[in-house]
Amino acid sequence: MSVGRVLIYGGRGALGAACVSHFKSHNYWVGSIDLSENDQADVSIVVPRDGSWTDQEQHVLSKVGDVLQENKLDAVICVAGGWAGGNAKKDLAKNADLMWRQSVWTSTISAAVASHYLKDGGVLALTGAKPALDGTPGMIGYGMAKAAVHQLTRSLAGKDSGLPNDALVVSILPVTLDTPMNRKWMPKADFSTWTPLSEVAGLFLKWTKGVERPKSGSLLQLITKDSVTQLVESV
Repeated sequence: MSVGRVLIYGGRGALGAACVSHFKSHNYWVGSIDLSENDQADVSIVVPRDGSWTDQEQHVLSKVGDVLQENKLDAVICVAGGWAGGNAKKDLAKNADLMWRQSVWTSTISAAVASHYLKDGGVLALTGAKPALDGTPGMIGYGMAKAAVHQLTRSLAGKDSGLPNDALVVSILPVTLDTPMNRKWMPKADFSTWTPLSEVAGLFLKWTKGVERPKSGSLLQLITKDSVTQLVESV
């Protein structure tokens, strides 16, 4: 018997796969939602890549309902996303649209899933970004999308947001995650300032278990220095 049930939106990416593995190793039933399957998950829901925002939401809600039957989730964790650079001079709408799809669509669909299927007192975790607390002139579309996730987090933590009673809504705000792709593209960087994926997955597990939970609506910067990660709440 599993000790609980969690859904990882973005379960095929580097951080998502790490979260799937971490929760599985602690005897959780884990569902993955992504554009492709994660074979390690108990269930993989594949989102139609070319579907509209509303199509994707309806598809995910229907599939999650079919899978859970009468069960509820302990946590919905959205770590889907991506990165695109660029300023206002070239491809601004194109890059912004991509970032919106990867971060805002997935976050709002995760919120809809949580509103229907999360337990009272469950966790909805989203992924913002520390740079988006300020202007991001070299990656405008990315900054816009992540700032929207921050706003969504604050809104969902408020009264009458539609989430279950006593739900915890939180966003992690990484600087740089220690992923294989980041190491490939930035091989000379100081890796001691990058946040390990296992560290992030461990935070999600603690909060799901009710341990050291931050206040709902928190935007938590992940600041790693000398390979030690601290959580810094954004005001």
